[in-house]
Amino acid sequence: MCIKISADFAVIGHPIGHTMSPFIHERLFCLSGKDKTAYHVIDIPPQELASKMKELRHLQGFNITIPHKQTIIPLLDACSTQAAAFGSVNTVSTRNGISTGYTTDGIGCLKALQAAGVSPEGHCLILGSGGAARAVAFALTEACSFPCITFAVREKSMEAATALCNSLTDYAEKLGKTGSFHVLSYSDLENLAQTASERPEFQLLLNCTSVGMHPAINASPVSEKVIACCKAVFDAVYNPHDTLLLQTAQNLGIPVVHGMAMLVWQAVAAHEIWDGSTYRTEDMEQLIKDASEEMTRRFQEAGK
Repeated sequence: MCIKISADFAVIGHPIGHTMSPFIHERLFCLSGKDKTAYHVIDIPPQELASKMKELRHLQGFNITIPHKQTIIPLLDACSTQAAAFGSVNTVSTRNGISTGYTTDGIGCLKALQAAGVSPEGHCLILGSGGAARAVAFALTEACSFPCITFAVREKSMEAATALCNSLTDYAEKLGKTGSFHVLSYSDLENLAQTASERPEFQLLLNCTSVGMHPAINASPVSEKVIACCKAVFDAVYNPHDTLLLQTAQNLGIPVVHGMAMLVWQAVAAHEIWDGSTYRTEDMEQLIKDASEEMTRRFQEAGK
């Protein structure tokens, strides 16, 4: 039986109408023998984030999604060592009026890959260089023996992505590792994939952009030619369950990892921060299945 606790939680982002966070966190609270008074969904446009911090500090904890994972950092009182190094925050805990930022996206991604039997060792291709991409890239750098990552980004993001590569190189050196980090524009990546003699090979493609997310479900961040260069494909987008990117990979016979698994496992890590709760793997596997089915049901009904 669940018991009430006197604390509020929330998820913030913009836009955020598609979120499955309340469904997942309510289940996690119940599994740990607790219940919350409320788990709010708060849509905050980027220009309003600073003015909303006073309200957010009244919550015991909150989750953060696009586009606030980096811009919230200077608005917090403190960050965990990992979040500061990664330059991305997706979970905040507030205690005694002090708000501290953490990152759980990276561990969520690694847990999802592990559960699917997909190894990140080898040459990884990360699409994007925003908050989620940063967290995943740093987590891969920690987890892999010889981290090797190529980022594919838009032309206007090349400079920022290059700076990210420099940060990853420094981080790998601190860990005593030799890392290899590179940046390509999407156009250059597509050109390479079209050229038989220079066709790249990637152990794993990780989409850390929002391309393909509902309602723009007919979009894919890269072409079939690029996907065919990869031995496995992960998509952080969880709505829809089978994005066009994942559908294309499956049609090519390439193993895929769905975004819902990452969403659930990063939520588990958030609860460990908030109240020290731990969960059984079999319960999380069931939650991933239930959350995917609930999401599909909701959007099928919305389309009627």
